[in-house]
Amino acid sequence: MSIGEICNRKVVVMQREETIAEAAKLMRDQHVGSVLIVNEQDGKRVPIGIVTDRDLVVEVIAPELDPDAITVGDIMMTSFVVVKEDTGVSEAIQYMRAKGVRRLPVVDAEAKLLGIVTLDDLLILLAEELDTLAKLVAQEQQNEVVARR
Repeated sequence: MSIGEICNRKVVVMQREETIAEAAKLMRDQHVGSVLIVNEQDGKRVPIGIVTDRDLVVEVIAPELDPDAITVGDIMMTSFVVVKEDTGVSEAIQYMRAKGVRRLPVVDAEAKLLGIVTLDDLLILLAEELDTLAKLVAQEQQNEVVARR
């Protein structure tokens, strides 16, 4: 299974000129912990940075800066990592672990933003897979009981 098959295609994005106050409101309204900062190029969105709820706290709230005067471009992490849509889920998990990231934007071959996968998304997927395996064991036991009567 590829990461492109499971990624969330509804990505919350902003432009670098938008304010931190706008980012905080957008995160709250969309119930997300991050926004991707994108450039629009030839009709495609290319990710150029990411701002997380932690960035808001550490970079703006704690030092008591004005969230209406600071833009997401001022504090965005530009050294974020992305993964191509055909990357396998296991490989993406290993990549996230190696890079120490909880969010992984998904792009196509031309670096166009397609979606995002988060640690939460992967935990849900893996929990569902484990549940399926547990049900298989229970079904196998039930089949044996029926067969041995």
